[in-house]
Amino acid sequence: MNTKRKFTPEFKTQVVMDALQEKESITVLAQKYTLAAEQINKWKREFKANASLAFTAYRPSTSDIIPNKEVKLNKIIEQQKVEIEFLKKVLSLT
Repeated sequence: MNTKRKFTPEFKTQVVMDALQEKESITVLAQKYTLAAEQINKWKREFKANASLAFTAYRPSTSDIIPNKEVKLNKIIEQQKVEIEFLKKVLSLT
């Protein structure tokens, strides 16, 4: 049975940072982290290829923000409808 291991972004970052420091060889790091050396090299290449994204500020577009706000407002409206119906029933009993 061959199960594929999954690694968190934090773990991958730690491995890549260790590799970039070059204090230990990739082979030593592979043994240390029980990984294949090629896996570390792959993560290193991916990290370098995407390094410029660290300096790009993410600014959500209004199309990202509006649906989230709309969903929240709809939930509030539904809750208020329930509360109004409850109050109508309670007031009609008195």
